[in-house]
Amino acid sequence: MKVLILGGDGYLGWPTAMHLSAAGHDVAVVDNYLRRSISRDEDVEPLFEVPNLHWRSRRWEELSGRHIGVHIGDLRRWDFVAEVFAEVRPDAIVHYAEQPSAPYSMLNRRASMLTLSNNLEVTANTIFAMREFVPEAHLVKLGTMGEYGTPNIDIEEGWLDVEHNGRRERFLYPRQAGSLYHTTKIMDTDLLWYYVRVWGLKVTDLMQGPVYGIDTDECAGHDELRTFFNYDELFGTVVNRFVVQAVAGYPLTVYGKGGQTRGYLNIRDTLQCVRLSLERPATAGELRIFNQFTEAFSVNQLAEMVRGAGARVGLAVDVEHLENPRKELEEHYYNPVHTGLLELGLEPHSLTEEVLAGMIEIVTRHRETIDRHKIFRNSRWA
Repeated sequence: MKVLILGGDGYLGWPTAMHLSAAGHDVAVVDNYLRRSISRDEDVEPLFEVPNLHWRSRRWEELSGRHIGVHIGDLRRWDFVAEVFAEVRPDAIVHYAEQPSAPYSMLNRRASMLTLSNNLEVTANTIFAMREFVPEAHLVKLGTMGEYGTPNIDIEEGWLDVEHNGRRERFLYPRQAGSLYHTTKIMDTDLLWYYVRVWGLKVTDLMQGPVYGIDTDECAGHDELRTFFNYDELFGTVVNRFVVQAVAGYPLTVYGKGGQTRGYLNIRDTLQCVRLSLERPATAGELRIFNQFTEAFSVNQLAEMVRGAGARVGLAVDVEHLENPRKELEEHYYNPVHTGLLELGLEPHSLTEEVLAGMIEIVTRHRETIDRHKIFRNSRWA
């Protein structure tokens, strides 16, 4: 297939591009370096420097013999979107092109407005571009398990059958966002569901849990092709942050009671999920939703696993419970369904102390670049 990856410079976008290219697909990526810009402006650059997309694309072609097209521009600008879609004419689109941080979206008014305008305008432009240029294409959009919140009932896979006064109907599962970022993801889903019904689009919405990990099969032995690895409070996911904190001798920052439970997955499994969804697409007029995670852990469980992995390599890891800067339940029921991707053939990678020890070993090689002041800024929801 011709696959166009929106947000192809990001933590997941670039590894996805390499993975799909290695699998034989014709890949092009689009990005405006927004995440790089925000990281620089907020002084939270990643652990190691990442070359730009043009450089990485050339290096990938040298190693693999396969070309990844690069388009640099702002997907909020319709003229640029139209130019890219008219040139590439993709069979499938992977949509990562969003401001991806819940803490950043709650930082201040400026960050909130950027999150709203970027995420919703890019999704809307993508929908209109599909309609105008490639109405038969399949869109894989990365959502988030955070759309569901933490309800006191089982979380179904995107949909809920409701019986009321003797009648039955199927609805999108009720969502209750935990941040402005998660609210924009809910609005994305609503936009897509509307245009699936009206225009018969093909859409797969992947409700993804927090992702952890550094290396993928495609960058093995080639550190220069690694993706971003943030460890700060704004862009670093919790496992990645805890690993860096362990190496830096910084107490693991557990918010509140630490009972917050979420579904997690290895970066390699994200790549599997996206590829499987592309290669077995939704049908016209279908909004197909998969809950994309492999294992559920509380923050306390993750902290203990990182402590144990640290001990394996001689690190004494402390854990510190901080006043929770977020508005969230710290103890709650959590039982989401996640069978759809397993049925497509997902082969999960488990989070083990051995996996964490491997991450610790890589981070240790970059210990001198860790800036402790980036780890915790106490960005508060209220």
